Amino acid sequence: MKKILTCLLFLSVSLACFAQKKPAKAIPVRKVWLNYLDKVARPVLSNLADDQLKLKIQMELSDRIDNKESRTKAGYLEAFGRTLSGIAPWLQAEGGDAEEVKLRNQYREWTLKAIANAVNPQAKDYMQWNGGQPLVDASFVALGLIRSPWLWEHLDGKVKLQVVDALKITRNTVPVYSNWILFSGMIEAFFCKYDLGYDPVRVEYAVREFTQHWYVGDGMYSDGMEFHFDYYNSIVIHPNLSTILDVVNQKIKKYGAEQAREVIIGQRYAEILERLINTDGSFPATGRSIVYRGGLFTHLADVAYKKQLPAKLLPAQVRGALTALIQKTLGAPQTFNDAGWLNIGLYGKQPGLADFYITTGSLYICADIFLPLGLPDTDEFWSSSDAPWTSVKIWSGQDVPADHALDIKK
Repeated sequence: MKKILTCLLFLSVSLACFAQKKPAKAIPVRKVWLNYLDKVARPVLSNLADDQLKLKIQMELSDRIDNKESRTKAGYLEAFGRTLSGIAPWLQAEGGDAEEVKLRNQYREWTLKAIANAVNPQAKDYMQWNGGQPLVDASFVALGLIRSPWLWEHLDGKVKLQVVDALKITRNTVPVYSNWILFSGMIEAFFCKYDLGYDPVRVEYAVREFTQHWYVGDGMYSDGMEFHFDYYNSIVIHPNLSTILDVVNQKIKKYGAEQAREVIIGQRYAEILERLINTDGSFPATGRSIVYRGGLFTHLADVAYKKQLPAKLLPAQVRGALTALIQKTLGAPQTFNDAGWLNIGLYGKQPGLADFYITTGSLYICADIFLPLGLPDTDEFWSSSDAPWTSVKIWSGQDVPADHALDIKK
């Protein structure tokens, strides 16, 4: 009897304690994003800052890789440039709580050192700047420096000269007649922004081909002469074209009509991307480079960051959709290996999804989904109340206006 009473007393005390226990406080959404940004970017930038990226990165290659030696050498610049392009707006920003400010200051310090090592011929982590793939990823470095003038302004004078020298090397490479002409154009846009002597022909070539020849309708461009049903309009075409137009127009005001038209076209494509994000954060896994994870939705993140969302899309619903996508693609089991590097895959480790050009470095384009962190925490993107995105509305039975294509002349 005494044992029974003791058990009952223990049970009543346990239930009372359980009843008094407060539910776990939800982590603020911006904090969730920052945690993932840190998890992705830390291995790349902390090691490059220490001149140890080539030593420490665990470089995996596609089973179908076309040139193991060449791809490995280019993979280091891939990891660096793609990470930089994604976190640059956040590095440019100010404010946030004490924890965020501390984290940003750490990344600013790492990034300045990382840039210095990447362009210093005497450093162990000096990158390869000549060749096809290096042209691609040098453009991501240029884009990062465009997105964050703070970085450029705080580089040592000698390092600035070395950055210019490195980017000029890419002029030796003729881009493939595809989205690659935007990579050459982006590097020239960097030179234009900082008054370093740019080549207007490379810019004109990129702008003319896409705006006059390659728009195929409903917010999308073909990738060269052929249209590809993949995410390259989001990964490369819209973000690069719009940035080139923005930067060059600030200097010479030559492409006003093209810039205004690209905003309209880009808004339509942002609507399409938002509708592709399912209720659980998944999306159609179609086309090449599918292992870029959140990088596949760079354009939607970029339009939100630039505060150019169409009227149909509330910032809060885009925040919700992108958050679900981040958690789906970066929170999956085996997304990172034991040392913290990204594994090849879309939902975890899926090496079979890799195209012939994919390396570990390629994967860090997923950092571009973090572009809205460049908006202050007081911006409505972060401060407005939660709102369901289109898929959530439809698949919960809510009535939603019908979707319509954008009719605009080529």
